[in-house]
Amino acid sequence: MVFVSLSAEETEQLAGTFAAALEPGDVVTVAGELGAGKTTFVRGACRALGVEGPVTSPTFTIGHRYQGRVTVSHLDLYRYDGVSAAEWGDLEPYFLDAVVFVEWPEAGAGMLPSPRALVSIEHDDGTHRRITIENPDAVLLDQLTRAHTRP
Repeated sequence: MVFVSLSAEETEQLAGTFAAALEPGDVVTVAGELGAGKTTFVRGACRALGVEGPVTSPTFTIGHRYQGRVTVSHLDLYRYDGVSAAEWGDLEPYFLDAVVFVEWPEAGAGMLPSPRALVSIEHDDGTHRRITIENPDAVLLDQLTRAHTRP
């Protein structure tokens, strides 16, 4: 399913609607070029999951863990060329009893658990983003479509 976001606020709103159906154990990959809005999407999802504090990119720390209604982990694999078995040992705790968002997931290919959904964000022009969500379940797809259909 493809959505067009006209603003950061709209991206966060879409992510919030999407995240309402997530549960601990769910993994969501978030792909896109630099500045596409990956962290903005994750921030909106975190808000919907009850996270109240700042949600920032974990590019230099690799991961953040947030407490909300559920635990949320936010990983950024930008600095990895690939995730080795040893590096996976450092990342694995982020996946325990949490909803997990992984930016730059291609670096973790073959090591990451199967995602519940794949999110891809692209620049449509200077202010618009094209957000593609793949493999959502029927209930989630219906919620997203109803909540984000433009008149």
